[in-house]
Amino acid sequence: MASVAANGEAVKAGGSPAAGPFSAFERMVAWRYLRSRRREAFISVIAGFSFIGIMLGVATLIIVMAVMNGFRTELISRILGINGHMIVQPIDGPLTDYAELTQKFASVPGVRMALPLVEGQTLASGRGGAGSGALVRGVRPEDLEKLSEVAGNVKSGDMVGFASGQGVLVGSRLAAQLGLSAGDQITLISPEGDVTPMGVNPRVKSYPVSGIFEIGMSEYDATIIYMPLEESQLYFNAEGIVQSIELFVDNPDNVDDLRPKIEAAAGRQIFITDWRQRNQTFFSALQVERNVMFMILTLIVLVAALNIISGLIMLVKDKGSDIAILRTMGAGAGAIMRIFFMTGAAIGIVGTFAGVLLGVVVCLNVESIRQFFSWVSGTILFDPQLYFLSQLPAEMSFGETFSVVMMALVLSFIATILPAWRASRLDPVQALRYE
Repeated sequence: MASVAANGEAVKAGGSPAAGPFSAFERMVAWRYLRSRRREAFISVIAGFSFIGIMLGVATLIIVMAVMNGFRTELISRILGINGHMIVQPIDGPLTDYAELTQKFASVPGVRMALPLVEGQTLASGRGGAGSGALVRGVRPEDLEKLSEVAGNVKSGDMVGFASGQGVLVGSRLAAQLGLSAGDQITLISPEGDVTPMGVNPRVKSYPVSGIFEIGMSEYDATIIYMPLEESQLYFNAEGIVQSIELFVDNPDNVDDLRPKIEAAAGRQIFITDWRQRNQTFFSALQVERNVMFMILTLIVLVAALNIISGLIMLVKDKGSDIAILRTMGAGAGAIMRIFFMTGAAIGIVGTFAGVLLGVVVCLNVESIRQFFSWVSGTILFDPQLYFLSQLPAEMSFGETFSVVMMALVLSFIATILPAWRASRLDPVQALRYE
């Protein structure tokens, strides 16, 4: 250590170490303490574990937050891609004037499309008699063409039969479950059938499958059947009326501003619900899960920061004589504190940015990584049947990534303060006496 302090570049003319906070001399000593030596191997191992802990903690936080953001974005885009942002339902009577109301709503500034809708639950069966519950949505062919999530994802067949008012569109998973392909017949059974003297008979009718669509959200692909509006009105005994009118707006987050305009355009008593109300429980659960995961995974970084404390305390004990020599040569308590602060902070800074790099690489290749581990393990990771989506999404947010980086750096800096302070308070006389 004396040879280090005697270096001509590090010592002033008077013989004391070079002055100035975070000077070249202080950085050089801090760097030497980070380098692995045989006598300090155990301390270097602790520093290595601290670095790995911070790197993995930061990377895990970034990856988990990105995947959860991807989940939310994909779910919102698919849910809002086929469901209206605002749903208008009647209060004073059935929507017999839906055609006129649809035109009025579509002319309101901010409304992209108004879609009259008939919905009903049915039992669908295909070849071999297999059956499954299904949700029939009756829409006009011209409206369905505007739903890009459906019209742009017809995997087999076409929309010609649907446009002519004869065929239906079936979700890909429902079609696979019923053994159907384009051109086959699907049989729909509705409990709300014809009224006879013997009671209500279920309505049974077969339709040709015009096309098979795949939205990418398994819940929808396994349950939804699109039927021409007029045919659905006949099938559900709702001739000349619709159950609701769904509105698609330019900015789904501003639906509250459009409520008064929609009510004024209706000219009658209506009840309006929006996408946030209909999915409030679902998205609230996602937000709670996201916040809890962030707090839990932050503990990984905290544990790594505690490793920095233990490593630096051991380093201070090991370097007691070096500290004493530096103090006797004129280095102040502040200089000693800064040296050990830089030693610990370097671990936190390098570990944090290495974690960011690892997190970005994983997020950019998360689906390929999932497929690789699925192949290695021979099992299906992230089963679409359970998680609604057909692939693992990841969407990094600059704000969240910046927050993770700042949190890791702050924890690392705080962890270095106590050991650095203890080093600065070391009595050089006592340190040299017991050396």
